[in-house]
Amino acid sequence: MYMGSPKGQAEERPQHVITIKSSFAVSIAPIARGEFADFITASKYKIESGAFVRKNDGNWGEDPSKSWRDPGFKQDDDHPVVCVNWHDAQAYVAWLRERSGGRAYRLLSEAEWEYCCRAGATTAYSSGKNISDAHANFGLSSNGTTSVTTFPPNPWGLRDMYGNVWEWREDSWHSSYKGAPADGSVWPGGDTSSRVLRGGSWDDDPRDLRSACRSGVRPGIRNSYFGFRIARTL
Repeated sequence: MYMGSPKGQAEERPQHVITIKSSFAVSIAPIARGEFADFITASKYKIESGAFVRKNDGNWGEDPSKSWRDPGFKQDDDHPVVCVNWHDAQAYVAWLRERSGGRAYRLLSEAEWEYCCRAGATTAYSSGKNISDAHANFGLSSNGTTSVTTFPPNPWGLRDMYGNVWEWREDSWHSSYKGAPADGSVWPGGDTSSRVLRGGSWDDDPRDLRSACRSGVRPGIRNSYFGFRIARTL
């Protein structure tokens, strides 16, 4: 798979070839609010309130009253959980590992995520050169999240790889792909004060939904368009 963007198209460079060496399973959709609620109930994990949300005036700001339970818009249990940070996602996969008797649940590497998102395509989106609101939740079309079953899956059967929520990845942030591993594994080093997010969200423009698009954010940030998807090493 070619990872990143070609010269002249975007800033995710250098574009490079990766070959996924290790087999893994991936969740069909981002972890849903109901699934996260089950984790909170079973594990007694403590998660404080306070998250960045879109306010009534249209600007973003931190609201100490908002959380995954109330992100500022209505959610059902089949919506992706939001207002979770990287540490919360790590706590969830640790709980899954323990609950399953040690199965290797984890977050995806950045390369694994792009591999799943592209689903064999070399275009900007798995749907082709462009994306529309028939394919994903983006551009404030819903003013919040939608059910993970609302939009059709990609060619590999995975839902919401584009839009709805940005998804936390295991990797620390690297501003360039120079020296990136060629086997799809997690890239050590880099800026450990930031973690990678992928996929774009309900609030973003199509450019931010591209298969190659990436962002680095501090792992302690909770935002009403941050969620996560998990993997399991086979």
